[in-house]
Amino acid sequence: FAVGKTSPVVSWLRALAASEHERRGGPGVGAVGMCFTGGFALAMAVDDRMQAPVLSQPSMPMGISKKHKHSIDISPDDLEKVKHRCAAEGLQVLGLRFTSDSFVPDERFQFLREQLGDAFVAVELGDDDANPAAAMKPHSVLTEHLIDDPGSRTRETLDQVLDLFRTKLLVDT
Repeated sequence: FAVGKTSPVVSWLRALAASEHERRGGPGVGAVGMCFTGGFALAMAVDDRMQAPVLSQPSMPMGISKKHKHSIDISPDDLEKVKHRCAAEGLQVLGLRFTSDSFVPDERFQFLREQLGDAFVAVELGDDDANPAAAMKPHSVLTEHLIDDPGSRTRETLDQVLDLFRTKLLVDT
């Protein structure tokens, strides 16, 4: 819930990603952080092996103040490393959200745009893009609110995530 801090679990996730990359090889790893873990993929991008970070409805820190809304759960040092990778290596960070989702305020994506510039690719969906059969208000872009039909905005978003993974993580054989 703190502003300007990377979650301690990210160190473990970085180690897991490193271990799997060593075991499987390839250009690197990708991650999709969702909701409470949304910002974890960004903080994991400190490691050069992270080639495809996806922030799906990143909701931490909770938007209880302007400062909380205009931030994400990453330390300033880690954010600087990610910014450097974006500028020097062309790292791309994909962010997904429904525009009405109060857990992911507009200010959070504005913060990411300010910090990462063109390296932050925001996919912002309207309520009418969400699966109407879902039990809650639009929030979960890739799961509960996904309409898995060709041509739906949520399916196009899922395809964009999969294309990012294919482009950054698969080796031509």
